[in-house]
Amino acid sequence: MAEQPPLPPPSKRRYWIGYALAPKKQKSFIRDSLVNLAKDRSIDLIRIDTEKPLIEQGPFDCVLHKLYGDDWKRQLVEYKLKNPNVIIIDAPEAIERLHNRISMLQVVSELKIVQNDSETFGIPKQIVIYDVETLRDSRSWEGLNFPVIAKPLVADGSAKSHKMSLVYNHGGLVNLKPPIVLQEFVNHGGVIFKVYVAGAYVKCVKRKSLPDVSEEKLQILGGVLTFSQISNLASNEKTDEKYYKMMQLDDYEMPPQKFITDIARALREALKLNLFNFDVIRDTRLGNRYLVIDINYFPGYAKMPSYESVMTDFFWDVVAKKEENDGVEEARRLVDNNGLETACRDFSNSFHGSVGWQLRAMVLAFDESSFIEGNKHEVLTVQLLSKEYNDNGCPFGPSIGPAFLAFEDVFHSFGV
Repeated sequence: MAEQPPLPPPSKRRYWIGYALAPKKQKSFIRDSLVNLAKDRSIDLIRIDTEKPLIEQGPFDCVLHKLYGDDWKRQLVEYKLKNPNVIIIDAPEAIERLHNRISMLQVVSELKIVQNDSETFGIPKQIVIYDVETLRDSRSWEGLNFPVIAKPLVADGSAKSHKMSLVYNHGGLVNLKPPIVLQEFVNHGGVIFKVYVAGAYVKCVKRKSLPDVSEEKLQILGGVLTFSQISNLASNEKTDEKYYKMMQLDDYEMPPQKFITDIARALREALKLNLFNFDVIRDTRLGNRYLVIDINYFPGYAKMPSYESVMTDFFWDVVAKKEENDGVEEARRLVDNNGLETACRDFSNSFHGSVGWQLRAMVLAFDESSFIEGNKHEVLTVQLLSKEYNDNGCPFGPSIGPAFLAFEDVFHSFGV
């Protein structure tokens, strides 16, 4: 069986990331500044033609999407079967959890993060109303304190799903149309913290939000205040520091970065999503109590300063993972077909013309092979490979570090 040639080094290989986005999302996210920066990093952003079957396009190293529907899900499954190492950002099943405002926030309550007296987090008290009869029955919502925010149960990114209402008393519930979620409004100083997550990257920013409602105001206010994404300031000019100063947001203290990052990473793991943001408010009654009130998939990253570099770094991490997967598959194939000693030699022969995933791939291959039995010839091969590394240095980029450390652990475990 003919050997497959190793993947070329990053300087010679280009990576294809296909994107499938609605026209409005494509216009706001896929800007020339992002495309050009990604291109400088050997990443080509390629539009997926949704009028043609996905299976006929590519091949892509990664598929980036924000489309919904059974047909699109079927196409992704079909494409993944044909291209098992393609990275899908993100899995439709994981995204769908955010389409329901109850299941969306339920995950926050399930996070396993050790909380201390300094800062705590949770979600506001909320209930779901599925029909008009339940809405009219005061026993259904008697456990809630007014005012409440009424939100559509479905959060699919449509204009309808963003229509919300601040309801001051029970009389304001009359004209609402179920299914809806009634969420207690918590005074939070008129400031909301939006936390953007892109893989390992976490960024928290401040935005203006609904003003506090005092007990005195609650007595005189009535009816409903309708709004839509009041915290989402659409104009790009409003994202700079001058605008923040004009809004006097500088007077408001940011949440501790580690606290926010811990929540973001736990959410990323629990949701199994790479691209999302979540909205956090600080309860003014307690000061150190934070509440997650909303989670959105693939938000408006272009509103962040320097979003191009953030997203390009994320894309690079994705294709590096893809390259590692390809390397692991190649390593396993070589070990299965030729034995570990020959596989080590093949990797060693192309060592300087290959990339960091080879080391990581061989570590995984060792774990799955007779290397664990301490075969002397195989240990000798590893010693030679290690000597080559030490004598000639590392010809790779910074991604080699973790891979070689893992490889070195294998050396040490066998006294190499």
